[in-house]
Amino acid sequence: MNNIIKALQDKDEKKAYALFKEIGARSAASDEYYSCFDDFLGLLNAKNSYVRTRGFVLCCAQARWDESGKLQNALPVMFVLLHDDKPIVVRQCLAALHEVVLYRTELSEAIKAELETIDLSKYKDSMSPLIKKDIDELLKLIDG
Repeated sequence: MNNIIKALQDKDEKKAYALFKEIGARSAASDEYYSCFDDFLGLLNAKNSYVRTRGFVLCCAQARWDESGKLQNALPVMFVLLHDDKPIVVRQCLAALHEVVLYRTELSEAIKAELETIDLSKYKDSMSPLIKKDIDELLKLIDG
């Protein structure tokens, strides 16, 4: 599995992104990558924002298989990315949380509470309405 984590951080972005997409798709079909959860979580510490985002998204992609509560324990660490300086990171993470809300409803209130702490004022005027829209979509999903 170490090779997968290395490959997700490959300098060749196309290769790394293709693997990321493949793992995401396969995670929807089986728990094949659930054993890599902690490794995906480790990617959140990467300097590269693409790698951090991949780690977050792949952790969320394991939500349907997370019977042992790994996501619940990881959320405080994961939530840091919802406050990233790069708005695209925030938007991709917000999108990935849809999976968590759908499959781990018990985490919805914690997610909702964190959404309320996102400071939109630190983003450019062109990005803050988009992030706000992403937050509202996620809240709508939570509140059903």
